[in-house]
Amino acid sequence: MKPALLLLHGALGAAQHFDSIATVLEDQYEIHRFNLRGHGGTPLPDAPLRMEILTEQLIQYIRDNNLGSAAIFGYSMGGYIAMQAAIQAPETVSRILTLGTKFDWTPETAAKEARQLNAGFLREKAPAFVNQLAELHGSEAWEPLLPATVGLMEALGMQPLLTPETVADINIPVRLMVGDRDHMVSIEETLGIFRSLPNGSMVVLPETKHPIEKVNKAVLIWEIRSFMTL
Repeated sequence: MKPALLLLHGALGAAQHFDSIATVLEDQYEIHRFNLRGHGGTPLPDAPLRMEILTEQLIQYIRDNNLGSAAIFGYSMGGYIAMQAAIQAPETVSRILTLGTKFDWTPETAAKEARQLNAGFLREKAPAFVNQLAELHGSEAWEPLLPATVGLMEALGMQPLLTPETVADINIPVRLMVGDRDHMVSIEETLGIFRSLPNGSMVVLPETKHPIEKVNKAVLIWEIRSFMTL
């Protein structure tokens, strides 16, 4: 029986971001993935989009699919959600590998990220990204997802969930990966969280930027397999 591995996408992403690595990994693992609320054509929640809502969704998915204690690879926001689930419902998570997960959330960092999530600005400055969002989430759904994501970031800026104090309660193996050319997530903020993890490790990927489509897939697959065999 193959061990289960859950792949969790990031903000403004979708489960299909993992198509290329899932094809390779499914020979070795029982791959699970799903779209977070408001992503990949799924409806936004009636309440404001918040990390707590997405964490509950992850926990419920693990329970509904009888995964027991799940191994999770979380990209960006997906890693944040996985780690929060490990705090909130530790029996549902066995190990976590993250990539490009931002931990340094303050009102200032949230405002900086939010400035880039304006639909008019993106149409003018990043039309290719707009086309990608429309393909991932739907031509009518991508734009409402932007302010919902801004609200999520602002809430984290006011009250971050993962801090050196809170992650000290995560006793399972957690490996944090960050790219050396990631302009959204710093090595320093990743290092600060790593040092507070009781059973943590950290990897800096060379020549790696934040977008998952720019990550070397062969390296990522090797890192996932390496972590799963610890």
